[in-house]
Amino acid sequence: MRRALDEAEARLKLAQEAGGVGVWDWNLETGETHWSSAVHRNLGLDPAEPPGVEAMMRMIHPDDQERMRDMGRQARNGAFEPVEYRVVRSDGSVRWLLSRGEVLEEPSGARRAIGVNIDVTERRRAEAELRESELRFRTLADSVPILMWVSHPDGRREFVNQTYVDFLGAGYEAALSFDWRQRLHPDDHDRILEDQVTGEASRQPFVLEARYRRADGEWRWVRSISRPRIGPEGQFRGFVGAGYDVTEAKQVQADLEHINDLMAERVEAALADRDRAEVALRRAQRLEAVGQLTGGVAHDFNNLLTVVIGALDLVQRRPDDVQRRERMIEAALAAARRGERLTQQLLAFARRQPLKPEAAHVDDLVREAEPLLQRAVGEAVSLVFSLGAEGAVARLDSSQFDAALMNLAVNARDAVTQGGVIRVETTAVSLREGEVEGAPAGGYVCISVHDTGVGMDEAVAARIFEPFFTTKEVGKGTGLGLSQVYGFARQSGGSVAVESAPGLGTTVRLYLPLTDDASVPGILAGHQRGSEPPQAPGRALKILLVEDDADVAELARDMLLDLGHAVRHVSGFQPAVELLRSDAELDLLLTDLVMPGGGTGADVARAAIEARPGLPVVLCSGYAGEVLETRDELPWPLLRKPYSAGDLAQAIEAALVSASASPT
Repeated sequence: MRRALDEAEARLKLAQEAGGVGVWDWNLETGETHWSSAVHRNLGLDPAEPPGVEAMMRMIHPDDQERMRDMGRQARNGAFEPVEYRVVRSDGSVRWLLSRGEVLEEPSGARRAIGVNIDVTERRRAEAELRESELRFRTLADSVPILMWVSHPDGRREFVNQTYVDFLGAGYEAALSFDWRQRLHPDDHDRILEDQVTGEASRQPFVLEARYRRADGEWRWVRSISRPRIGPEGQFRGFVGAGYDVTEAKQVQADLEHINDLMAERVEAALADRDRAEVALRRAQRLEAVGQLTGGVAHDFNNLLTVVIGALDLVQRRPDDVQRRERMIEAALAAARRGERLTQQLLAFARRQPLKPEAAHVDDLVREAEPLLQRAVGEAVSLVFSLGAEGAVARLDSSQFDAALMNLAVNARDAVTQGGVIRVETTAVSLREGEVEGAPAGGYVCISVHDTGVGMDEAVAARIFEPFFTTKEVGKGTGLGLSQVYGFARQSGGSVAVESAPGLGTTVRLYLPLTDDASVPGILAGHQRGSEPPQAPGRALKILLVEDDADVAELARDMLLDLGHAVRHVSGFQPAVELLRSDAELDLLLTDLVMPGGGTGADVARAAIEARPGLPVVLCSGYAGEVLETRDELPWPLLRKPYSAGDLAQAIEAALVSASASPT
């Protein structure tokens, strides 16, 4: 029996030592004290130091000594409350300890206090870091000009930011429980309630757009995007929402839906990071990127519109000044083309830019681009090529590939000083699943651009693919170059990765999937932007124009008339189909691809071919991404907006040639 008791006691002592639990025994009558070795270790005392109150008080932080003396007085009065305090060890480090015990009275009447002390420094640090992280998150969330909220699974709001509170004109606590139905416009009330109930029940992302009365009484259009929060174990945690005032967008009919979706994705990603790791700083950085994206778009387009509006205003004021008129018209056209390039770069980042993929030898494309890259880099920097992917074939849009390669080279050039080196390498690689983010397992050709420049820290490297994010001086870059590289890589089925460190240069690797098919597949046709003046057609055509935008329709009609054609215009799907099925004489169909109502331009084209086999068709659109994602590739030429009369003439000629070559 005694042996078993000794063994149990030994095991208990080992467990206490392993867990850092210090055991102490203090005779309140005699002051005699007994400590386990873990108490010495927790206090930072030499094991040979005699235990006692004086030894302990010598180690306690000055700010906590009075509290510990109070604890001693309470213990002598028979009470002992758990207490946390700091000790300053001989090496200067500060540790937090938790003391917990109780006062016992022996049969003889003597009293003693026994208990434990535990090192809780890591827990205290974690709590402090969490409080600091939460404070940073709230501070940064309150600085963004969008309404943000987080809800519990039962719909109760858990968090709202300052913009949310200001919109309501209520206090924070009131905003958490505020009934938004009080602020809904009567015309939107029933629709929004029905959509909200349906959206929340689905536990899927949903969008609401309605008019709400702001605290100052003004009605404002607010577009809200709500996405479900999923916990680490897959459990539903409620919704996260972001609301944007789109009143001005409604007024000017500016469609920024893809930017809003990007903003919502970033808010969703940031909140997921916060739920998993309580890292509020990451979400703040993403919100900053959203603001930068919105500001960058507004800044660049306002500059372009300033040129266009100003030039046209000057032409209107003095139409007889031929020299000035031609100069202003050219300035307006140049600004409009810059706007077109900007939208193409944004669509490339959002992976909505229609591509013209063709099978090509990557090394051959790099060799063809070498002279242009040399001129872009200049003579002050050495540009070295090491092509090791001979025979590697990828299916890609060669013009977008050239643009991506040029963007990488120019960014590398801006990062190096005179005498630096930029190295372009190609190699065929086989990637495992998860080896490169966004790239499924398989064979790839890797195009690496390495520079010996200043490099980037981790925070900057994590953001270089965000639109309008740039570390360059104002006027030295738009921040869209690397976002084009990212969008091109992802839309081509590949990915892009970056390695960098301050002082060690940067390497950007572009991964494109290998293909065994060296043929050029049939793809959706498009037309290259040309500078040739429009050519008069061989014969006048009777053209059916389907376009829902009145201004665009009027412009297209004038272009067609100027080219010598006759035009019949309808604005929607059903009128177009009815006219196609009538006896009206038609030689060609020109239809917008995306339109409101029950059909698309592709549906109109299919109806045209069914009713009039062999009828030439031209599709046109400024943004066809969603249509092309849900349908097979279309066999008709696609004229991209904006277009000139020359582009229109080329598209018509291409459609006539295509129709004459196709079997009827």
